[in-house]
Amino acid sequence: MTAQTDSRDRRPRRTARRRVVDTHRRDELLRQTEAIILTEGFTAVTMDELAQRLGCSKATLYSLASTKEQLVLAVTRAFFRDATAEIEQAVQAEPDPRQRIRVYLTGVGTAMRRHSHAFYDDMVGYEPTAQIYRTNSAAAAHRVHELIEEGVQAGVFRALNGHFAAQVVAVTIDAVQSGVLLESTGLTAGDAFSELGDLLLDGLSSEPGASAPPSTAVRSPRDQISAPR
Repeated sequence: MTAQTDSRDRRPRRTARRRVVDTHRRDELLRQTEAIILTEGFTAVTMDELAQRLGCSKATLYSLASTKEQLVLAVTRAFFRDATAEIEQAVQAEPDPRQRIRVYLTGVGTAMRRHSHAFYDDMVGYEPTAQIYRTNSAAAAHRVHELIEEGVQAGVFRALNGHFAAQVVAVTIDAVQSGVLLESTGLTAGDAFSELGDLLLDGLSSEPGASAPPSTAVRSPRDQISAPR
């Protein structure tokens, strides 16, 4: 990402113009900033525009982060941190080790609905945020591997190469994030992860038909195959 700041942008970072903002106001500004960046991306958004849209001064905005780059990194980290916490809470509330993978993938799909393709493109195109994305993608693959191993230990999954299955999930996540998989199937992100959960459970289950009924997600016409007459 190219920094879109000028000499005036730099002055509030080290002078008395940087303001101290109370915790409630700071959290609210960060929440509003995150909503803008997740919806529109961050490459074309300047600190001047953010301040105007948030109804605050640039000095106040710089109290959140010393540079635009640091603000973008804070938003990106917060997005993955909050999503991970929400997903893990849902997973821990599911007592069935077989269904935890479905819950996990559903949570990923829900989190992905919070950001746009514009944000994804900016994120993977800017190395500092791309590194955050790679780290979290690797963590997701590792978590799926753990859930598979837990299922194997509980006797509800067949013993197989859990690492391979986890990497398949990681690749699928990236394909959905980029929009490539959605464009080729006509599915939404949520539907895609529901389908992925069905595929995993059908393939991993230790007994035929042990998984839950297939997803009832509506498929696009291109995915519907008519029976021969």
